[in-house]
Amino acid sequence: MAEIQPVRGWRYNPQLSQHIDDYVSPLFDVVSAKQREALYRNPLNSIHLSVPRGEDAAAEAERRLAEWQAKGVLCQDELPGIYAYYQYFRLPGSSQEYCRKGFMCHIRAYDWSDEVVLRHENTLPAAVNDRAELLARTEFQTSATHGLYRDEDFELEHYLDEAMRDPLYQTEEDYQGARDVLAVIQDAAIIRRFQEILETRQVILADGHHRYEGSLAYRQARLAADPQATGKEPWNYHLMYLTNSAANDLRILPTHRLLLEMPNGLSDEEFMTRLEPYFTILPKDDAYDLPEIIAGKPWAFGLYLGGNSYKIRLRPEVHSQLTWDTTPEVKALDLTVLHYFVLERVLGIVGPDAQRSWAGIAYVRNFTECLTRVDRGEARAAFITNEVTMAEVERVCHSGAVMPPKSTFFYPKTIGGFLFTSIHDEESDHPFQV
Repeated sequence: MAEIQPVRGWRYNPQLSQHIDDYVSPLFDVVSAKQREALYRNPLNSIHLSVPRGEDAAAEAERRLAEWQAKGVLCQDELPGIYAYYQYFRLPGSSQEYCRKGFMCHIRAYDWSDEVVLRHENTLPAAVNDRAELLARTEFQTSATHGLYRDEDFELEHYLDEAMRDPLYQTEEDYQGARDVLAVIQDAAIIRRFQEILETRQVILADGHHRYEGSLAYRQARLAADPQATGKEPWNYHLMYLTNSAANDLRILPTHRLLLEMPNGLSDEEFMTRLEPYFTILPKDDAYDLPEIIAGKPWAFGLYLGGNSYKIRLRPEVHSQLTWDTTPEVKALDLTVLHYFVLERVLGIVGPDAQRSWAGIAYVRNFTECLTRVDRGEARAAFITNEVTMAEVERVCHSGAVMPPKSTFFYPKTIGGFLFTSIHDEESDHPFQV
């Protein structure tokens, strides 16, 4: 199954690493424009490599990378290793601290048809092309995607815990309130054990579908240019952060839906009337109780409309009307029910493709923000949803299908700038390759 390889990581030099909080950066789509601008003002922040700007952004990243390497801003580790990466965090409203344990390494960039790395969402071609172009110009991987493997025995966690006794560095607190810690394993025997465990596993891609497909596109281009390639060239691999899906510290948060508009001038009253054939509708006194009211109930949603709160739940007998050409595992999802019966049947936005491009819907993770935007008149209605479970993610991925857009929000997100890797040809001398 999955082939992984250790890497000789590139990292900020020891002096800069003492202030690593100044140089790490979040994934581009999870922070505000104001937060991004603050990062760009730091000339050495990793965002300049991961999300470069300029008329030719990829060329600017290539120039900056060469400068940072020449000046010793970034230095390469002498020995290859697997990099332990822990994130300590608390969920909103809770005092319990969690620790998500994982490791970063290279994984072969498998085509989806190989059924080794499995996806759960579709991508946008333009975004994939941007990632592929950046990779082609820099041959440098600036942020790890997030993959999931399952190991009920938790064997690798023992080695990770041992490595964490001597961390390389850690953040005080990143943008999402998590504490990130990095360590490295360079023992050849232990690395081979990591490889042995993963070679019997499939990997589910949790985050980073566009970056992963960018690696696929670049690998395909290189293969086309060199039909005699051995398959061991560095550009065959992709930087991934791997975590155990059997762990309780793997958390998925819900992403709610805001209706920014109603098609064809639909009134609130008409909207509610159209919902009634499909949903039981129960008025509720306090909108802030909606998440608790729907928690754990299949096909149940909170609805906030015109200052009024409702619990709505699909009538079981109408579920068979869901006619989208997808697998039973996808049809069973709350969000499929919401998208089909509300967006398609009630609002007339027909089909997943039309819904994906419809400007009348927004995806919001913060519950309070949903209510506030409706109260301000920035949105017509908010649908409050339950989180997708890890079991549902696994069932959908193994069914070969994909989920509705913005179904999962794995928390916390990984950060950029902790570890970089090169896929340049000169990385080919790899003492632990098998």
